[in-house]
Amino acid sequence: MSRIDWMVLILTLLGIIAYGLYKSRTSKDLDGYFLSNRSVPWYIVLLSIMGTQASAVTFLSAPGQAYTDGMRFVQYYFGLPLAMVVLCISFVPVFRRLKIYTAYEYLEKRFDLKTRLLTSFLFLVQRGLSTGISIAAPSIILSSLLGWDLFWTNLFMGGLLIIYTVTGGAKAVAYTQQLQLIVIFGGMFLAAYMVVHLLPEGVGFLDALRVGGKAGKLNVITTGVSAHGFDWNDRYNLLSGIIGGFFLALSYFGTDQSQVGRYLTARSLGESRLGLLINGLVKVPMQFLILLLGVLVFAFYQFNMEPVFFNQSQVTKLAGSKYRDSLATLRHNYEETQAGKVTAMRWMAANADRKGQPDYADATSRIQNAETQKTQFRTTLKRWLDDRKVGGDSNDTNYIFLRFVVDNLPRGLIGLLIAVIFLAAWGSIAAALNSLASCTIVDFHKRLSTRVLSDKTEYRLSRLYTVLWGLFCVVVAQLAYNIGNSLIEAVNVLGSLFYGVILGIFLVAFYLKRVGGGAVFLSALIIESLIITIHILNQKGVLHLSFLWLNVVGAVGVFLLSAAFQGTRKVI
Repeated sequence: MSRIDWMVLILTLLGIIAYGLYKSRTSKDLDGYFLSNRSVPWYIVLLSIMGTQASAVTFLSAPGQAYTDGMRFVQYYFGLPLAMVVLCISFVPVFRRLKIYTAYEYLEKRFDLKTRLLTSFLFLVQRGLSTGISIAAPSIILSSLLGWDLFWTNLFMGGLLIIYTVTGGAKAVAYTQQLQLIVIFGGMFLAAYMVVHLLPEGVGFLDALRVGGKAGKLNVITTGVSAHGFDWNDRYNLLSGIIGGFFLALSYFGTDQSQVGRYLTARSLGESRLGLLINGLVKVPMQFLILLLGVLVFAFYQFNMEPVFFNQSQVTKLAGSKYRDSLATLRHNYEETQAGKVTAMRWMAANADRKGQPDYADATSRIQNAETQKTQFRTTLKRWLDDRKVGGDSNDTNYIFLRFVVDNLPRGLIGLLIAVIFLAAWGSIAAALNSLASCTIVDFHKRLSTRVLSDKTEYRLSRLYTVLWGLFCVVVAQLAYNIGNSLIEAVNVLGSLFYGVILGIFLVAFYLKRVGGGAVFLSALIIESLIITIHILNQKGVLHLSFLWLNVVGAVGVFLLSAAFQGTRKVI
């Protein structure tokens, strides 16, 4: 990066931290540290909810997801608005009335201590690992594209987070997320503007959409139904998005402390509900626009030289392997093919009036042949990277958007968009660290300790647990190499292993009043074991069930099994 980019990056990050610390003055007790003395207005609650959900993974990986697979990923969020309505009716009033710090306190009041501890433990495992991936994701990509050392990138990413989260608590997180989102959306808008601006003369926004549409990238709605029936392994379609997405959103926003802690900071029940409902309205269009940016980047590379592989560090790794000579030949042939395609695309853009003419048909044929050859080149390169002796990473979806930024955007804007990646990571990770610490001290330390703790001691321990969880997540980040697949998918798959069971416990608590703690505890253990087994069988190719359906299996399984156990009165 240039000196200007470094200045923009550093000043943006320091300004955000300073603002968060300035706004973080609260009472030095649990209520102030974790819930901002329940004094946050609804619009800050809304931005905090959005900032917690929209991690760096969202802004790094989603454009790449659209680039490779089209916009059908947006269906993943179709169940979210309905989930917000259910939360506002069933979950939020109970949490607000009981004046709890964590969602899992309610489970002890409703069931027993062991159910509370089990559910909190499942949350801690899932959120701790997910947060480690959320730190690793931008660190891996930034270190690869910019040549930064991964170890120090992880430490820098995690270290600054720990400092301002520990210092400011929930209020610093909430108010910092407000400014973070403004910078993030401003940066993404500028990136979208620059993509269109860099297209050839005469090719505009609508033309770029037509290019993406012809390539199948505007597949916003897909049914998942083929000639062989419904594909249960299809991750993103209308049915899995509405049903699976509903259960996942209900669990994430209703039982994940990183989100519950956001709307418990609100000044009133009405403001908690308002923040959630508006989030339900804006999330789908927000995700649509982020994915649309990926389609625009795809269109850009139809008129410009597309890298044979976006993760350049992996190409460098191949250049030092036994495939060195083969790689040189492949790159030469690929560049010739791409140059011919770019020339044909630009000619077609300048001669749109010649549609139907032989020369226009010839250009179309050359482009199609170039695309077929490109696919063959990339398949060969990925096969080389999968060679155990090479030890490469054959998935470069996560590198597409940032590769475009580094290679094509002007100085200053690159620094701003790198800052966007940091800020997006901080927004979600800071909220996660805050929630991990709150569950640790409230659900475990205070509940299991025989000593009565003073407000000062509780405050000090809360900050200590924030530091410890921060260090744990940094360690996970250091170990999270070759995550594979899209990072946004990796985080969601991990969450789906636990979210369904956790949601099932809460659904039993709210809607099956006669079921006791023993029934739901045993049901949760059995169904969680089933979910893990299904996931392992999926990985081995024995089963083919998309991860979104794991949320449905977990929630419905715990609900029905708890009712069955209680009905037989074998478990009380």
